[in-house]
Amino acid sequence: MSAILEVKGLEASYGQLQVLRGLDFEVAKGGVTALLGANGAGKTTTLRAICGMIRRKGEITFDGQRIERLGTEDVVRLGVAHIPEGRGTFGTLTTEENLHLGAMTRPNNSDIQADVERCYGFFPRLKERRNQQAGTLSGGEQQMLAIARALMLRPKLMLLDEPSFGLAPLIVRQIFDILADVKREAGVSMLIVEQNASLALELADHAYLIETGSIVISGEAKAIREDESVRASYLGY
Repeated sequence: MSAILEVKGLEASYGQLQVLRGLDFEVAKGGVTALLGANGAGKTTTLRAICGMIRRKGEITFDGQRIERLGTEDVVRLGVAHIPEGRGTFGTLTTEENLHLGAMTRPNNSDIQADVERCYGFFPRLKERRNQQAGTLSGGEQQMLAIARALMLRPKLMLLDEPSFGLAPLIVRQIFDILADVKREAGVSMLIVEQNASLALELADHAYLIETGSIVISGEAKAIREDESVRASYLGY
């Protein structure tokens, strides 16, 4: 399977603090790749670097085009949707108004409402709350809204940063089941950063383990999930 995202020699720093140290990885078209590791390993920084939110060095190729010199808005317009930790919903707007905002950068604004209904198909709970202020939604509903708003971009690639953060286990399971549906039905590629390694490896096809800004292990997600030494040393389950 060909890659939609290829990263080579990625470095990134915050001031004098170097966080990423020459990362090499890729995401297959239509596949899910998990980026795992402890807090502070550089996972969130990797997503920010791909999106052009911080200064970085190295080669980043998205859908055949080099993007490491592009700004964040240009990366988004190419079809990369970033769902940050904390969700970033617009609390005073309704659920449906938030969804419409997700389509603002699309070059062609046709079929917006059809895409809203498509998102409601993935997230029926959001349809029930379509006229409710987003700030009054539960944490799980706000995470669903963040993912649905990203889908309104019609992205080729979604970057998900800790989608399970702060949520009850039952809600986390629901969200990961929906992500599996999105992968299967919409064919959207995903790069997911997640502390819940077990669920991430269940969803992913391929995985990378990052430690202090460097990749230490990579392979098929199933093999990593079943490797007891890797689980004990790096994944904590």
